Amino acid sequence: MRISRFFIDAPLSLGPQDLPETAAHYIGRVLRLTTGAAVQLFDGSGHEYRGELVEVGKKRVTVDLHDRLPGLPESNLRIHLGQSLSRGERMDWAIQKATELGAAEITPVISERCEVRLNEERADKRLAHWRQIAISACEQCGRSIIPIIHPPTPLNEWLAVEAALKLVLHPVAEPLTAHQRPATLAVLIGPEGGLNDTEVAQARSAGFQPARLGPRILRTETAPVVALSVAQQLWGDFPPEH
Repeated sequence: MRISRFFIDAPLSLGPQDLPETAAHYIGRVLRLTTGAAVQLFDGSGHEYRGELVEVGKKRVTVDLHDRLPGLPESNLRIHLGQSLSRGERMDWAIQKATELGAAEITPVISERCEVRLNEERADKRLAHWRQIAISACEQCGRSIIPIIHPPTPLNEWLAVEAALKLVLHPVAEPLTAHQRPATLAVLIGPEGGLNDTEVAQARSAGFQPARLGPRILRTETAPVVALSVAQQLWGDFPPEH
């Protein structure tokens, strides 16, 4: 039997526990789960908790947690993705897939050719929206730790990120396979129109090495999927099975 799995934005512990209002509404009013339903919850600490619903009311949902389990291990390759801002579904897709592919941190990067400009209020709303996308992706893919979603950051500021290997995707460069295995990786993805020459030069001055994924130019929302998949295959937790 498939057990419903949910992120709870509050510390979890064994025994009876009332769920936060948002989670209670979703479980009780949206999904209409009933008393006795088995659930598996996680709070981002790296652990999972199994139990069952013991009370489902209009405003209150109580769960009895009886098992504490180790969560899915994170990749041994810690990836920080710098994804240039793009419109609506493109950005949502990039964050969802980067989460599924094990990115530990994601920063929406503001570069010159970005299609989107956000004021402070819109940026706050988008940040909350992107975090929820990451949470939903973790619920689906089995991750027990939610990646950090940073606020939108100007490119020149994000370039100061620390990592053992820092890569900027560029069509004229060495392939990813030319680099040695790092413990930490930062990957910069340009916008739909690409990074301009000045931005690429800035990235290189900040220690980023140009890298290419293949002979074709990928869309801004496709590039992180390919880059992270290749990086996890080469250096992370996608090793070939023997």
